[in-house]
Amino acid sequence: MLLPMLRLADWFAPLTPLVGLTLLASVAAHPVLGQVPGQALPGQALPGQVAPGQTIAPNPTRSTSYVQPETPYTLGKGDRLRVDVFQLTQYSGETEVLIDGTLNLPLVGKIVVSGLTLEQATEAISTAYAQFLRRPIVTLSLLIRRPVQIGIAGEVTSPGSYTIAQDKAEFPTLTQLLKTAGGPTGIADVRHIQVRRPQQSGLEQVINVDLWEFIQTGDLRNNLTLRDGDTVYIPAASVNLAEAPIVAASSFAAQSDKPINIAIVGEVFRPGTYAVNGQTARTAQAGTTGETNNTGGSLPTVTRALQVAGGIKPLADIRRVQVRRLTRAGTEQTFEVNLWNLLQEGDLRQDAILQEGDTIVIPTAAQPSAAEANAIASASFSPDQIRVKVVGEVKVPGEVQVPPNTPLNQAILAAGGFNRRSNSGSVELLRLNPDGTVSRQRINIDFSQGINDAANPALRNNDVVVVRRNGLAIVTDTVGDVLSPFNGILSIFNIFR
Repeated sequence: MLLPMLRLADWFAPLTPLVGLTLLASVAAHPVLGQVPGQALPGQALPGQVAPGQTIAPNPTRSTSYVQPETPYTLGKGDRLRVDVFQLTQYSGETEVLIDGTLNLPLVGKIVVSGLTLEQATEAISTAYAQFLRRPIVTLSLLIRRPVQIGIAGEVTSPGSYTIAQDKAEFPTLTQLLKTAGGPTGIADVRHIQVRRPQQSGLEQVINVDLWEFIQTGDLRNNLTLRDGDTVYIPAASVNLAEAPIVAASSFAAQSDKPINIAIVGEVFRPGTYAVNGQTARTAQAGTTGETNNTGGSLPTVTRALQVAGGIKPLADIRRVQVRRLTRAGTEQTFEVNLWNLLQEGDLRQDAILQEGDTIVIPTAAQPSAAEANAIASASFSPDQIRVKVVGEVKVPGEVQVPPNTPLNQAILAAGGFNRRSNSGSVELLRLNPDGTVSRQRINIDFSQGINDAANPALRNNDVVVVRRNGLAIVTDTVGDVLSPFNGILSIFNIFR
């Protein structure tokens, strides 16, 4: 049985080289089998890498919560190492990677270790000592990591380059870098953060990080550890009123005690530019110091800014308050907040958090109903006092300051009440309309009445209350006017008597 099998093998022997060549050609032509592991085909790049000269979009359209496995730590200039050669103390000791990326070791001289992992550097050192020693056993330990140089750009408070010292046991993380750079801005897309990492091959690995997933689940895989030479890019996204407070409350958010410069225009009593933060706010117009207003809280919001600007006017459209915000790319985003929902439903999302350079625009509304006007006047972002003029037959005529929604009866009492010449039965209420006209309403006074539109309406800023003379005062003043010329003549005769 063995002899026929040997003869069969001898018969196929001449064909073996041809079969081998055919298989080799098939493997070389196959796009995967013919590729050397860890190397890209000509003109191509491996997944997660960018070929030389190829650019990547600053704002990727795809979204993924998966984070690629992190590359092991590679050595570079400034790393402090300990080299131990087994039973050869004269060749052992501490050393540092030099500026040219080499280690200067006894006996073997300089060995290039820059860009190598600890395992690769250990192998390189063992190979070098093997030329002089028989079977050297080398142990390489990392004592102190070098400070890492990392760049960050996009929607971050202070973009630029940062040098971060590394702890012996920990690498700097993405959230640590964000905190160092002042935190993400209010329009940062924390779902699509890019980390670009240079590779030894000259290509660039791009890692997508979803920090929103990290905030929601605490998955540490999304809090990427950084390496020397990494570049972090944070794209811009549309403002999400529900998510913005959550990001602002994170550990890597911007500092809340730092003042921001904003502008407020439209239906507020003191439009202009202001420096605002969560605790205090001061005017910054024309380089003046201005006044200080303690608004409380910890974050600068729309309502706090309105308080600093003197509050909204009665005709402010609080349903369509606009916030204009500049991106790092120089474009402008505009989003609206509905402060009426804040008043009626307690929707705190509408009290948007502000950032440096924001502009708040308060548009003008149509004439609100009495119920709406009263609700707006009582809001925290309305003025604490309104100005009303009470003229005519009162004891102290002039302008009085009263709280919002003060009834007409109380304004008359604030002016000292009626005098003896007043028509205490009725007064006139003059009010400026949005179209520039003036409305006039005659109101019968009854001090026993509560607030109601007919007999005791709530006053608004700049209302004028006119108290007329009573009948006796009118007759007396008329007679006095008629007799005033004769009184002058009689006074002359009195002089010559």
